[in-house]
Amino acid sequence: MEAMDFRREELRSAHGAVCRGSVDFPTVEFEYGDTDSRGAELAELYSYTEEPELSTNRRCFEEEFCPQARGRQWPQLDMAQQKAHILRLLEGLEVVSRERRLRAARAILYLAQGVFGDCESEGDVLHWSRHNSFLLYQLGTFSAFLELLSMEIDNSQACSSALRKPAISLADSTELRVLLSVMYLLVENIRVELETDPPEWKSCRETFRTELSFPVRSDEPFALLLFTMVTKFCSGHAPHFPMKKVLLLLWKVLLPLMKQDSLDIYNERDPFKNDEAGVDEEEGDEVDGGIEGELDLMERDALLPTIPAQRPPIERVLFPKGLPWAPKVRQKDIEHFLEASRNKFIGFTLGQDTETLIGLPRPIHESVKTLKQHKYISISDVQIKNEEELEKCPMSLGEEEVQETPCEVLYRAILYNLPQYMIALLKILLAAAPTSKAKTDSINILADVLPEEMPITVLQSMKLGIDVNRHKEIIVKSISALLLLLLKHFKLNHIYQFEYVSQHLVFANCIPLILKFFNQNIMSYITAKNSISVLDYPHCTVHDLPELTAESLEAGDNNQFCWRNLFSCINLLRILNKLTKWKHSRTMMLVVFKSAPILKRALKVKQAMMQLYVLKLLKIQTKYLGRQWRKSNMKTMSAIYQKVRHRMNDDWAYGNDIDARPWDFQAEECTLRASIEAFNSRRYDKPQDSEFAPVDNCLQSVLGQRLELPEDFHYSYELWLEREVFSQPIRWEELLRYQ
Repeated sequence: MEAMDFRREELRSAHGAVCRGSVDFPTVEFEYGDTDSRGAELAELYSYTEEPELSTNRRCFEEEFCPQARGRQWPQLDMAQQKAHILRLLEGLEVVSRERRLRAARAILYLAQGVFGDCESEGDVLHWSRHNSFLLYQLGTFSAFLELLSMEIDNSQACSSALRKPAISLADSTELRVLLSVMYLLVENIRVELETDPPEWKSCRETFRTELSFPVRSDEPFALLLFTMVTKFCSGHAPHFPMKKVLLLLWKVLLPLMKQDSLDIYNERDPFKNDEAGVDEEEGDEVDGGIEGELDLMERDALLPTIPAQRPPIERVLFPKGLPWAPKVRQKDIEHFLEASRNKFIGFTLGQDTETLIGLPRPIHESVKTLKQHKYISISDVQIKNEEELEKCPMSLGEEEVQETPCEVLYRAILYNLPQYMIALLKILLAAAPTSKAKTDSINILADVLPEEMPITVLQSMKLGIDVNRHKEIIVKSISALLLLLLKHFKLNHIYQFEYVSQHLVFANCIPLILKFFNQNIMSYITAKNSISVLDYPHCTVHDLPELTAESLEAGDNNQFCWRNLFSCINLLRILNKLTKWKHSRTMMLVVFKSAPILKRALKVKQAMMQLYVLKLLKIQTKYLGRQWRKSNMKTMSAIYQKVRHRMNDDWAYGNDIDARPWDFQAEECTLRASIEAFNSRRYDKPQDSEFAPVDNCLQSVLGQRLELPEDFHYSYELWLEREVFSQPIRWEELLRYQ
């Protein structure tokens, strides 16, 4: 962590050529993380239109609680009394009456919201929200609400009622919003780890993670149910689903699951942090260990033996001798170098042979030696090689042992409907993007923010306008974080799982969609003030609401930037990097869609991490943009050279690279798709009649097997005989010839 903090400070103070010379846009002090603060994440669950429902939840709780409490408040009860009351509320979820079930669910939601009626400060609300969330989970609340959610999803009456309405509002999704809110609060409060957590909370958290990862009562993980809600909403069969809450819950459910597949082991084996260069390399190694290691872990995932720990730092001033990263070389880079050298000096090549150097001059020998010193073998390369061997020798190598990680369980669950899930997520992202125009055929993502009665005053209209914009920003944030999470951890689990998701994102036009998102005034988007802090949870629950005016709504808050919008921008850039890295055809898509000017405008945001990913995207397409572009963008070229890691023989700034070949998108993607399908078929398709199964050649045995025929077969048996047997001529010559 210290290395990461050091790297962040280093990047923040070293924007260099990208940031100098502009006084219009100040440097953005932004700390990237998996999520925002807990208070901010809880606040984004609710729209401002839902504020009156907070008092409704409190009233439902107090109607049930006050007769039992005898004048005492919830914090004054001991643990046994609190558990007894929660069990009474859970019994209320099992009654037949829909209204009584909803009142009991609202009372439980009030507990999960932190019994704010008994609190004096925001900190107290957050404390009791967390305390009650662990208590609710221990008593089986999550399982009970999961059953209720499944019932509501299958409620055809609610779906048909929503389809008949010309305009859908908050009232159409009341039950779903209450259920999803309780589940989100449980997931978010239990997910966050604090040093002061008692041991029973820590074991409870692990149990919860296991329950979400490996379903006990059903055959599918909880995340699959939420993915199904997304596709059902996008298909138009359930337009009343509160999609913002569904997406936030889906993201937060996957976050702790994916975290279990830790990345730390791969960082520890990074040869570019722990080489034997000694003290002279220490500062360069520390600089290299932050942003690059944190942001693009799979760039540096090497399979090496365990390396001893670093020496303690020596207190003396060190000056870097070169660029703040170590160069890396792939096996393919060495092969390409030798292929070009052999063609030049001896007139023929030796394929993938990198050992034979006969006939090549001495400098080439030295170059190959240097390249091999910086060679790394990524996890992805190892997995691809293993896959090729399993395809060649399936019998001798036997069946592969697949570890049952949360990633593996999730991939297996979503595999066959994954294309629909990706298309649905991108549809919602398109509808929520600020650059998209309203169309009659686009999906309505405002069902859980629009009130039953539309505003009649200017102030109400302004408040609703801010709420709608905030609602869209939160949807963009959740989808961008969700897609990045899937890409990162599927790549860690198996490269072809990552490629499968990536390819379907590309086929669904994810690349032009992200470029369209950035084709706006990105500084305005990042500094947008679509929030009313006095209405945010938990502030609004413990403070009196001041009188809102048009001026106060226009002024917004005093923050320099909007955390969620900058977070979304960085996530989308990271997704674009992952989709295009080492993919020539997709890089050419960036060129064809004229992404360079769009990305260059994004460099106006003075935030080191965002600029790093913009520069990476510019670097991979620089050789195709022409000499004139490079001449007129020398500041950008210098920034790329200073900030982005380069390969040892990386010819990124010129057009004479071996990859500067004609653009054949279809062939490259088809080859990749064939490899993905072979992987999915081998690992996940378990056919009964395998091509390697023994063949039964005994006529009596084959004729004696019982075949399951459809129930109506005997009705059409004679017709089947006439059509398939008697009316078909038998070609005896061909039959005898084959025998």
